[in-house]
Formats: sequence, structure tokens, C-alpha cells
Amino acid sequence: MRLTAILILLMAWCCAGYRILVVFPLAGGRSHSILGEGVVRHLLAAGHDVTYITGIPSKLSAPRLRQIDVSANSWIFKPEDLCDIDKILTHGREIFFDYTIARQQLKLNNYTATHKDVQKLMLDPKEEFDLVVIEWLFNEFLVGLSSVFNCPFIWLSSLEPHGLVLSLIDEWTDPSYVPAVHSKAVPPFTFAQRISELWAVFTQKYVRWQLISEEQVLFDRVFGPAVAMRGRQLPLLEDMKYHASLILGNSHVAVGHPTKLPPSYVPIAGYHIQDKPLPEDLQKIMDNAKNGVIYFSMGSMIQSKRMSESLKQGLLAMLGSLRQTVIWKLEETPENVPKNVHIVSFAPQQSILAHQNCVLFITHGGLLSTNEALHFAVPILGVPAFADQFQNVNRAVQKGIASQVSLSYDLPRELKVAIEEMIGNPKYREKVKELSFIYHDRRAPGSELVHWAEHVVRTRGAPHLRSAALLVPWYQKMYLDLLALVFVLVLSSVFVIRRLLSKNIDVNKKNR
Repeated sequence: MRLTAILILLMAWCCAGYRILVVFPLAGGRSHSILGEGVVRHLLAAGHDVTYITGIPSKLSAPRLRQIDVSANSWIFKPEDLCDIDKILTHGREIFFDYTIARQQLKLNNYTATHKDVQKLMLDPKEEFDLVVIEWLFNEFLVGLSSVFNCPFIWLSSLEPHGLVLSLIDEWTDPSYVPAVHSKAVPPFTFAQRISELWAVFTQKYVRWQLISEEQVLFDRVFGPAVAMRGRQLPLLEDMKYHASLILGNSHVAVGHPTKLPPSYVPIAGYHIQDKPLPEDLQKIMDNAKNGVIYFSMGSMIQSKRMSESLKQGLLAMLGSLRQTVIWKLEETPENVPKNVHIVSFAPQQSILAHQNCVLFITHGGLLSTNEALHFAVPILGVPAFADQFQNVNRAVQKGIASQVSLSYDLPRELKVAIEEMIGNPKYREKVKELSFIYHDRRAPGSELVHWAEHVVRTRGAPHLRSAALLVPWYQKMYLDLLALVFVLVLSSVFVIRRLLSKNIDVNKKNR
């Protein structure tokens, strides 16, 4: 009996879940909360205890889940300020990583870390975690949570791999063939594009440098007391942010571009996708769509209802002229809706794309949407509006699974031409099926996520994956020290030779 009890206790100890802190603080972006909830869902399914700091509380309910709601930070980032279709059409809107975005993200993270419930968590000496998973979003401030709880941390990047994020675990990407985070360019680059991408590296490094002093002051103020209370000293933020065990990336080479990646970057695109049935009304609509279904959505951050009435009516008239059934995600029901058009304020996007009758996806080109289109093998008609959407759509066009239309007042006419061309040309469907096979030919991304999270805990931070590039100063990587040595040697040689020649000349003059 005693042996049996010991074995049971050992089994319970071995099977006990880890305590994991997951941090996705953005309250203004539904797509980011989808990724955060995906992380939480997989970790819970694997038997771990999860504390979830989130700007959009999840509807998940589980005994092992504790949520900390920081949605009060929603005033910092309002989607309508950046993603208003009418403003984009009137004034144009391109987003780049600049000082404004960097300061905004620092403000968001500082507000999150100083939230009363987060402070309560940090200042409670009984709170312990085995791992922290933090969404990287243009700022590393929240890495202080890893210092507080003295545990390893993982970055989760919602974008394709780029220099800003890869430099945290290895080194900056080569701008001659890897685009910057918000670039529209797709390799191979023209000469002008290579210059532009190189300039982006300098500007992004300068932006980061501008905030170092301010970030460190806030970092000490916010995390210092909790670390000191536990008898330790808070490291410098500039050092701490480079100590991630891993980056889990919402990317895959089938939808992205081949890039040199260190072992500590793990692509897990699609881990958020779930198999869910359609609501009964949409199931009936899609089952009865004899000519197929076109699904039209500009995503969760862009509100289509903010289009001008004339543009909405123009789109309705154009969609009504199609043979296909159309499901349009629109936050309000306009007048004069054609019989073949079905307006939904909320669309179960994955379930719609999964239906065999879905023949085309008109999308803004967010990375979640392009990943889901590839997952379910549905061709894309992209209408990018801001940020990385241009690059996502441009890549999909280059790969042969998409066509692109500009967001303009002439959108109805241009969409009609593109829809007819894509529906009538089988090459898009054939190509997307080919890439979808490549996308699926791997381990399940949710399993990868859990495996690597557990691996980091089991190996005490996975130091074996740490790149030596982080230990080498930038001037040594560029061999500037060697160049300086060669320059000194050449200069010294020239000086010595000139002195010798000068002496010979003087001797010859005296001999004469």
C-alpha cells in the first residue's frame, strides 16, 4: 500500500501542469485577442494552470484559468483612429514603425503593468510562475514580469519574422532581401527598394534608441519594488529584453517568404484555428448556394459601416449583380440589400471559409485572414488598408493565390472586374490547394506551441538555443575592428616607407 501511494504521488507530481502567465494586453485589436486566446486554450488543454492578462477577456471558462482584465487601457489605442475606412479614402493612411507607434505601445504596456490587479499579482510573494508568454508588439517593456517571477519568458509575434523581432533572439535581418515590418515590398527588391529597406533599418534602430532612457526609468519604477521585495535586483531592460528563450511566430513559409531563422524562432501559424459548426442560418445559406459563396470581410479592426453611404450602395449594387451568394460582414444593415447578399454583423470566419461552397474571400489582408484562407484553401481578393496588410496581400499575389484591388471610391467597379477574373480562372484555386497542402504538411501548430512552452520550462529557459550573435558587438559582426586594424597597418606601412624614402633622399643629397 505504501509503495502504491508513493507511485501515485510520483505520477501526480510528474503530470502536474506548469503555472504559466500569458500576456496579451491590447484592448483595441480583436485579432490579437484571438491569438492570445489560442495560446490559453492549448495550454489549458495540456493541463497547465494559466493566468491570462488580457485587454479583451475571453469567454473561456476552466478551473485552471484565471483572467486579469486590463481592458481599461482601451483609451490608448482606438481602432477608429487608425482604421477608419472613410478617413483612409479621404486622406490616405500608411502606418510605419515610428516614434508615435513606439511611444503608444510603451504607454499601453506601462498602463498594463501599473494596473491595480497586475500590481497586486506582482506584489504578492505567494505568486509564482514557471513561464511567461508575452505578445511582442513594438515594445519589450513587459519583460519585467519575467524578472519579477524569476522565470523564463517567450515572445509571441503576431507578424511575419522581421528585423525588429528577430534581433531580440539573434540578429537583424538582411534588408537586401527581407522587408521591414510595415514595408509594401516583396523580394526580390529593385535597387530603389533595397535603399528604402536599408533606410528603414536605420530609422527603426533610431526610434528604439530614442526611448531607451525613458523606458528604463519607467521599468525601474514599475518592476523594481516587486523584484526588491523578493530579495533580488532588477536587471537593465536593455539587457533583459534579449534573454527570451524563444519566439513563437504567427507565420509559415507557405504564406510568407523563406527567411533565415535561428532555432529559437518557431513558426506556428494557424494555431488559433478551430473546427466549429456554422450557425444554422448560415449553414442553410451556404448549403443552398448553387454558384458558390463569396465571403467579404474587412476584419475586426476596420468597421465597414464607416464607409460613405454612396460607397456602400455602390458595393451592394455590384454584389447584387453577381451569380454567387455573398456573405458580407457589415456592422449595420443598410437599405436596398439584394437577395443574393446576406449581411452579418459578426461572422464566424473560419467556419465560413471551411465550407466547401466558399469560392472566394474578399479581405483586408490581415495575417490571420490570409493564414485562414490558406488553411481552408480559399483564393484571396485583397483590399489592403494599412500596416502589414499591403505586404501580406502582395506576397499572396506573388504566390499566385490572390489578386489585389486598391481601397478607393472606385472600389465597386474594380472589385467586379477582379471577382469575374478570379472566379473564371481556375489557376487561383489550383495554386491555393497546392500551397495549402504545404501549409498542412507539418506537426499541428497547437502541439508545437505546447511542446516548446514545456521544453523551455523543462530545460530551465532553453539556454542551449541562445544565439551567439547576441554576445557579439555590432562592430565585430561588421568586422569594423578588423577594418580598423588593416587601416592602421596600411597607414603605418605608408608612414614607415615614406620615412625610409625620405632618409634615403637625404643621404643621397649629402653624398652629392
